[in-house]
Amino acid sequence: MKHTMLISALLATLALAACEKPTVVNVPATPVAVPVPVPGPAGATGATGSTGATGGTGATGSSGTGTTVIVTPPAPAASS
Repeated sequence: MKHTMLISALLATLALAACEKPTVVNVPATPVAVPVPVPGPAGATGATGSTGATGGTGATGSSGTGTTVIVTPPAPAASS
């Protein structure tokens, strides 16, 4: 019984593997030219708008003490 199942499984595998699979070919669509309207001549240039509010100038800060602080990133964790 075991040999019959094994032989039939092998024959089924060979039969399915021997089937010819058709090759699918994608045919690209033919591009179609679409007419577009031709732009007309440019019109006259408009007037320049007014300048908006410019805002006030900020206050000047006091100078520092000259100390430089350097922060280094922590060392990477050791992998196990």
